[in-house]
Amino acid sequence: MKKILLVFCSFIFVAAATSGPSPIPAGAKGVASHFQPERMRADLKFLASDLLEGRGTGARGGRIAEEYIAAQFQMAGLKPLGDNGSYLQKVPLIGLTTSPESTVTIVPPKGEPMPLRFLDDFVANDLSLKTEENIDAPLVFVGYGVSAPEFQWNDFDGADVKGKVLLCLVNDPPSDDPKFFGGKAMTYYGRWTYKFEEASRRGAAGILIVHNTEMAAYGWQVVRNSNSGEQAYLENPPGEYAVPMAGWVTEEIAGKIATAAGTDLATLMQKAKTPGFHAMELPVKIEAKLTAQVHPLDAHNVVGMLEGSDPKRKDEVILYTAHHDHLGIGVPVDGDSIYNGAVDNASGAALLVEMARAFAESPNRPSRSVVFLAVTGEERGLRGSEYYGKVPEVPAKKTLVDLNYDAIELWGETSDVLLTGAERTSIWPIVQEITKYMGYVIQTDQHPEAGHYYRSDHFSLARVGIPSFSIDGGSDYVGKPKSFGEEKYKEYLTKHYHQPSDEYNEAWDFSGAKKLAGLGIAIGWRVAELEGSTGWKPGDEFEKARR
Repeated sequence: MKKILLVFCSFIFVAAATSGPSPIPAGAKGVASHFQPERMRADLKFLASDLLEGRGTGARGGRIAEEYIAAQFQMAGLKPLGDNGSYLQKVPLIGLTTSPESTVTIVPPKGEPMPLRFLDDFVANDLSLKTEENIDAPLVFVGYGVSAPEFQWNDFDGADVKGKVLLCLVNDPPSDDPKFFGGKAMTYYGRWTYKFEEASRRGAAGILIVHNTEMAAYGWQVVRNSNSGEQAYLENPPGEYAVPMAGWVTEEIAGKIATAAGTDLATLMQKAKTPGFHAMELPVKIEAKLTAQVHPLDAHNVVGMLEGSDPKRKDEVILYTAHHDHLGIGVPVDGDSIYNGAVDNASGAALLVEMARAFAESPNRPSRSVVFLAVTGEERGLRGSEYYGKVPEVPAKKTLVDLNYDAIELWGETSDVLLTGAERTSIWPIVQEITKYMGYVIQTDQHPEAGHYYRSDHFSLARVGIPSFSIDGGSDYVGKPKSFGEEKYKEYLTKHYHQPSDEYNEAWDFSGAKKLAGLGIAIGWRVAELEGSTGWKPGDEFEKARR
């Protein structure tokens, strides 16, 4: 990968890779010149402090984060777009904390029942949001739990799973063909959220996903920690069915289930990969009793707007997003129970706040308006962005693009950038032109099996048709060995991701964050000046929603 030396003046844009006219508008350069990394550092340090107790959704620390971001938006002079003239958009969430005394027991056709240990062997939550749920139902192995007509794949073909517990694998059916389940890249069918939704649509009594570190792209500790505390769910619409037990089991427990059913997990996994696989009812029952504390949550998105300069076009907007929440207080690790979420995602929230200041301090305005949206509940299933997608302060059809920031790398500048999903949109030529001019190489996703596109808030907005993607640093760090970026990624994923050790570090280097902010500013400004609107490339899964 070619490295490019970048020289920074009063703004961060230098024609390092190309000559000729700059594709970056003067107004965007002016905004970027106001972006101050040390202000972003200060915001991040506060948002990730122990005082905010991990910014749990609807918790005290989460509310402090919301009020803090709202105050920064107000001081920057943004127009409030929330409820009742405020910067806060209330998100109607229900908090659910599953009791550690909840039980799941495997009942084989012969031999003693096998009780499972909460958090160690399984996690489960009641998506119907009841305080108590009792389940006694047969177990059905449904492969990957996927019904995808466009790929001629239906794990449920001919099976009635209503009232039964489903056992399924995480991720998609394996493929090397990009036209079949995305090849090596995970599609939405591989995400746990899809599998829970499909179980609800089919009236299942429960669903248990088999965890595998390689297939999930994270270890069991992430599943455990993410489900150890209070969960947050949007209120279920009247009459809509939600699966009463949605959870995970370890690969070891799945192996024991398979053995109890007279087979083995490897055989089941192999069958699931085979085209034409159909759901298999196993000679095993699941008995479960889930108890939980349930109550409304006081959680909000924070949203403010800088009005555009063109009276005829300022009702259309460019949207910038980042989530402000994390996991709050959870299971102690080495005596620390505060999940500070410094990288994930105090970094993105702090970048969003500083970007808002930079736009507001610049004397120039793009033709269309710019909206800054800090969402809640991302760690609980993209809840805040899901709600905004359903109840937007600016209609989806008038939102030209969403540029999302989630987990900013803070180890210096990279000569490459990751823009997963940008290639699916009509603005892809603009994105390519700007990134090349800035000296970036657009990196392909080094971990497509992780399904990153479906794991952050831009996905919620894509689902309602808004061309959306995240802006992330790559892995080739300027002045560092080639292996540095991948080593830092692995270190973060194994030692800090969704763990209390994701804490602020005084040694962090914010130069890369400034450059990523500048990239988003340039793309946003260019789109704000477009004649006509934006969309998805023909045939994309979100094209229909945009139309």
